[in-house]
Amino acid sequence: KQGIRILPLLAILILSFFMSCNNDKKEYINAPLDRETMPSMQDDSVTMLISDSGLIKYKLITKDWESFENAKDPHWYFPEGIYVEQFDTLFQKEVTLKADTAWNFTLKKLWKLKGNVFIENINNETFSTDELFWDQKEQRFYSDKYIEINRPEKLMLKGIGFESNMNMTQYRIFKPRDTYIYVEEKENQNQDPQN
Repeated sequence: KQGIRILPLLAILILSFFMSCNNDKKEYINAPLDRETMPSMQDDSVTMLISDSGLIKYKLITKDWESFENAKDPHWYFPEGIYVEQFDTLFQKEVTLKADTAWNFTLKKLWKLKGNVFIENINNETFSTDELFWDQKEQRFYSDKYIEINRPEKLMLKGIGFESNMNMTQYRIFKPRDTYIYVEEKENQNQDPQN
């Protein structure tokens, strides 16, 4: 008789377990999706070739790529940073760029680069800043932050605010600060020329 009483009780417990699972599942499925904070696509270890007018213009490498195409301001987000190579029409590397974090606002064609932004151009000039914007519509880079530019001829330029063309060869600093010229002294420079 005890076995007969336990069976209905066991059946009720199993039924209530499945009902609670189904209720949880419905609540999860019907939960609203936050398009601003939930990416529509996410990928890791990405190498991407980006073309412009049928020509490959950029090579982008990143550890983590999140796409927010359904957000109010659609964008790509690179929380682990990016490395970019920019090419000319002959596929020669013109610019290399690194940043700790990046956003690409796809409709605006505007990139925001943040944290240890480092760029090198074809002339071996390097640019270091904490924040830089890359406007593909206006074909320029710009920033209102502190920037340092090192030139191969031992010249360092510093200042606040900056703008440049797309290949970083024509640029200006809005508020220049201490500029340094490094001079290498030669061994015979201190000797008397008559000796």
